Amino acid sequence: MATFRRTRPTRDPRQAVHDGTERGVYLAAEHLKGVAQQSAPVDESTLRNSAAVTHDGTQAIVSFDTPYAARQHEELTWHHPRGGGAKYLERPMVTEQPVIRAIVTQAIRTNLVQ
Repeated sequence: MATFRRTRPTRDPRQAVHDGTERGVYLAAEHLKGVAQQSAPVDESTLRNSAAVTHDGTQAIVSFDTPYAARQHEELTWHHPRGGGAKYLERPMVTEQPVIRAIVTQAIRTNLVQ
């Protein structure tokens, strides 16, 4: 006759989900930053190099810090012969949603099995 022993998890599952979510949000924001950098207009790479992620718990902000970042983002009529274009942060927020979800989901799963 087989004997089964039930063991308690050594870690609170709610805390594991929370920690995984924090990690996933950070990784997803870094991914979004990279895609947005490649989509940003380029002249001397100042705008692209100003991209940053600010992370606090389960929230993250991707930002570009130049005096002209917002104008470059919103100006649909400007031409960018060296690459990139308007809506360089907004577009990836939409197109990368499946990837962002997958990154967060994977981080949570990984944290649960540790």
